[in-house]
Amino acid sequence: MVSAVVFDVGETLLDDSREWGAWADWIGVSRHTFSTVLGAVTAAGRDNAETFQYFRPGFDVAHQRELRERAGVGEQIESGDLYPDVRTGLAGLRQVGLWVGVAGNQTARAGELLRGLELPVDGIATSGEWGVAKPAAEFFERVVDMTPGAAAADVLYVGDHRDNDVVAAKAAGLRTALIRRGPWGHLWADDPLVRRDADWVIDSLHDLPELLGKA
Repeated sequence: MVSAVVFDVGETLLDDSREWGAWADWIGVSRHTFSTVLGAVTAAGRDNAETFQYFRPGFDVAHQRELRERAGVGEQIESGDLYPDVRTGLAGLRQVGLWVGVAGNQTARAGELLRGLELPVDGIATSGEWGVAKPAAEFFERVVDMTPGAAAADVLYVGDHRDNDVVAAKAAGLRTALIRRGPWGHLWADDPLVRRDADWVIDSLHDLPELLGKA
């Protein structure tokens, strides 16, 4: 039985449009061109950070992120970036007695910003804080560790990415759900690996209480 639900961040809880647009502006590429190349990289199943190499070979994302911060155009996460079902969906899961957490491949700064949103969750962590990122098995060990008293099979991990979320979490022994939104979620919703490893494919966080109740 699932006792805890932990969510990915980008394109699961947050619409990443603003941040990707900020990156396009930073490197001086039109947002349409940047998003098109990002989509091609995504469709090929590659790390989306490779998108920058098409425009700026040798681009150091971590260094450039620091430069953005110094320039006053650094990473921002606001309530308006949340998908509309996030606050009510997370609150609904807590109301039925589930432990609810957030853990994704984000910076330590993103962790601070997420906590500032005062989401109805029991815990928030990022790969930048942990020093390990998806799809590493250690990341999902940390996910399980953050959920009090839960075994891996008791934890449902929800995300939009086939390889980083569904396949990797399932390999680590967690239950999995892919949410069909954002470019990754729509692209891979019917992928054979998702159909093999996802316990559920959902369209909204509001789908989860009923599905978990039936399970």
